[in-house]
This record gives sequence, C-alpha cells and structure tokens, in this order.
Amino acid sequence: MIINFARTVEQLSICHGEREALVNIERSRRYSFRELHRLTNRIVNMMRERLGLRRGDVYLCVLDNDNLSLLHAWTALKGEAAAAWTNRRDSADEHRWQARFMRPKAVFLEGDLVEPYYDMLRELGATVVSMDDVPVPRDGLHGFWDLLEGVSDADPGIESDTDRDVLIHRFTGGTTGKGKCAQYTIANWLACRDSYYLEREQTFEAQTRFLHMAPLSHGSGLGLLPTLFRGGCTVTQNTPDLVQWCRNLEAERITMAMLVPTLLYRLLDMPEALKHDLTTLRTIYYGAAPMSPAKLAPLQERFGNIFVQVYGSTECLQPVATLNKSDHAVATPARLASAGRIACGVELLVVEADGAPVAQGVIGEIWVRAGATIRGYLHNPEDTASEFTNGFWKSGDLGYLDEEGYLYIVDRKKDMVITGGFNVYAIEVEAALDAHPAVAISAVVGVPHDEWGEAVHAEVVLKPGAAIDAQALIEHAKGRLGRFKAPKSIAFVDALPLSAVGKVLRRRVRDKYWRDGARQVG
Repeated sequence: MIINFARTVEQLSICHGEREALVNIERSRRYSFRELHRLTNRIVNMMRERLGLRRGDVYLCVLDNDNLSLLHAWTALKGEAAAAWTNRRDSADEHRWQARFMRPKAVFLEGDLVEPYYDMLRELGATVVSMDDVPVPRDGLHGFWDLLEGVSDADPGIESDTDRDVLIHRFTGGTTGKGKCAQYTIANWLACRDSYYLEREQTFEAQTRFLHMAPLSHGSGLGLLPTLFRGGCTVTQNTPDLVQWCRNLEAERITMAMLVPTLLYRLLDMPEALKHDLTTLRTIYYGAAPMSPAKLAPLQERFGNIFVQVYGSTECLQPVATLNKSDHAVATPARLASAGRIACGVELLVVEADGAPVAQGVIGEIWVRAGATIRGYLHNPEDTASEFTNGFWKSGDLGYLDEEGYLYIVDRKKDMVITGGFNVYAIEVEAALDAHPAVAISAVVGVPHDEWGEAVHAEVVLKPGAAIDAQALIEHAKGRLGRFKAPKSIAFVDALPLSAVGKVLRRRVRDKYWRDGARQVG
C-alpha cells in the first residue's frame, strides 16, 4: 500500500486542533495537534531542502527524549530518508560504532555532544546538526532551529510503500560490532499502534497523558502513535530521576507511564511518592522482568490495580504478550511470573530445535510472527537468515504455554542479561573486561537481584602474577560500556568451566547462582 503519512496526521490535526499533543518538560515546549503537525512538516521539508536527505539516505539521532520527540515516528514516517535512533545514555564508544555502521548523511546531536563527536562525524562525511545554538561556526555544523527558519510547513508530499520502504532503524545492542540494526516500515509502526487498540482491555483514550522517562529510542517510544491517534498527549522527561518523575506526574496530571519493576519497587520507599498527588495515574506499563509478587501487593495498595506487563522485543514492534489489569487483580504468585496471554494479532509458536511445535507445558524456543515483526537486520544477511523464517522471528527465548494460554519465559538461548530494564549482552561485557591487561579470561552472567531482577556479574581469571581489585576492574568496564552495562560484582576464580573445544560454559557459571530459584526473565 502507498501512503502519504503527512495527510494522515493532518486529519488528526483537524480533528483535535488545539488539544495538547506534545509537552517537553525540560525545555518548556508545548505543542497542540495543529502546531505539532506543522512543525513536523517543516522538519521534513528542512531535511530535504537544506540537508539533502532523500530516499536511501540515513540520518542519525543521539538525543534526549524532548529533542528526539521532534524527530520521532510522526516526523520520520512523513519523510523519505530513514531515521536511526540511538540511546542517548549509551557510551561514546557505542555511539561511534553506530555512526560508523550507519554512515549517516546527517547527525542530530545534543549541544554537549558536538565537541566530542564533531571530528569523528565529519571524517565520516556527515553534516552535524546541533539541537542547541551553535556559538562558533564550523564547517558542516548547523543549528537545528536556524535550519528551520523560513521553511514551509506545507505537506512534504512524500509517498511511501508501507511494506517496503524502511524509514526507521533501531539497534538491538552491542558495542563491539556485534549489535544488530532492526529495520522498520510504516506498516510495522501502524501494526504497533493497532495492537494496543486490539487489546482485551483498552488503556489509550483522548484523555491519555503519557509520561516518558525511559528512552523514546527504545520501548517507551512504542506508545507515541497509540497516544497520538487517540487524541492524547505525549509528555517527555529527559532525566531518569524518580523524584522529578513524581513532580512531573503531579504537575502534568499524568494518566499513563512506563517503568521497569526496579523503579516501581523504589517508589514504595520514596517519600516523594507520598508527598505528591499521583492519583491521576490510570495505567503503568512495565516490562523487562516479571513483577515480584511480594511487592505487587503494596504497589497495588499504593496505586491501585493499574499495572500491565508487556513482553516484547526490538524485532517485533508491539506487545507479544500482556498480563493485563484483570490478570493482576486475581493472579497467583505463579501466574505473576508469566508474561501474560498472547496479544491479539500475534502468532506465537513454541518449538523444538528443528522448528516443530512442542506440546503444551513443554519448554521450547519462542517464535513470533505479526504485522510488527521486521523482515531482517541491516547489513547483516547471516543473522537475518538464521533468525527469520517464513515471517517468524526466532526469539532465542525459551519458554512454554500453560493450559490457559499464559506464556512463561524460563531462560534465554542468547546470553543476554536484563538488569533494571536494560539489555546487556554477556559477550560485550567480557570483551571490555578481557581488554584489561591483568585479565586472562572472563565469563559474564546474570545473577539474582531483589531490586534489578538480574544483576551483571563476572567471574574473572587473572593472568599469572597480575593483580587488580574488583572495583578497579568494574570502573574499567564502565569506561568502555557505560555504567548500566558494567558488572555490578566480580569474583576472581582460578579457572572457568570450558568445553572440549575451549569454549567457556556460561551456563555452568550461571547455574550455581540460580541453584535456589528458577531464573525468570521477561
């Protein structure tokens, strides 16, 4: 199907007019539906006319939530060049790798990133656009708002094939060239929107005010189009600060938010959660880990039965399974450990190694096919061929379905640790640790943690005669990975378990830490 997405948004601007569509808290920006539509038209026209961004080109965004919101789906899907969104909170090394991988024609940066990134980006041939004022002119450097001066807000007139034209890229993770770049079409994003409207319980409405503290470049951003098309308002917060979140929630009369369980647990112990009026909240989405049954009761007592768990992935841009509010109201502790029931419009198979479906209650690999499932990875035919078949994405998650259709995730074939809602690959942490001159070899696993669900832990073998303490090695890893991906703890060991061919057996390292409880990862 061919679509001019700007015309679709224009109808929303006519219907909802002066209702608030977007609020950027830190920069004190407020846009009505009409203003947001006209601004995003101008941005697309500016990209084409002044940056020369056309079909087949890529622009990279390393932005906080408020600035990224200006270049999010409601802009990207109007244009013809493809957006590539990064997590502003990733390390500089990861941003550099992503820029080299994407080879963008233009890069949109926060002002404080211009100085450290400018030379590298210019070497790649990219035009650099600062979202803040440019105090000193430099070759190939422009101010965002300067570029918009005098640009028309008319319909850009761009038509795209909803199934074929890739307009957005997002990264699955990895700082050493091992990360994968997912490619999305308009059809993927509309399927994401529609999936929320097909849910058994409806949460999006015209009165929705959705506060985004988690990065819009990742899962939180999936809520923008469902909010927009219902006539609701998106509200952005840049800083991952729960105290500010409480203040903003009260001030903006927020009805919906998304938090990982770790942050929900913290709310129980925060005086600010009692000082501020949070009673406008109607829905809290959470994911990345199951809710602790012991902590759900006080959360429900404090906030009411407003919780919805979502299980999903970068490769399938919609909820794959949901544990909704009615489930939370009656769930047993065992049921709360599930990811919920399969979402409407999703085909989910639990299969053996050869792809044959397993019986109910039997553990197998989870395969997912839906309108929001991507077709493959950019510049990565090997992983595309191995992870996708007949429209299904092979998730690498191991799980099973019970007799009532609830999905349970019991382990991951891939060695990914989900800690406080952040995805961490063991191999990239090991690469950072192994780069230290004192380290011979390391193994990284997720270990149980009451607050984070899992914590990144490493077992390390030092080189003969070498010495380093655990904290110094953790700081070394933080410098390469950023603090979210660095190990929280390190144990020095004499040897690691190895296979016959010398491969580290991470499962044997992991199992001793999970001996007293089944590993649960959502």
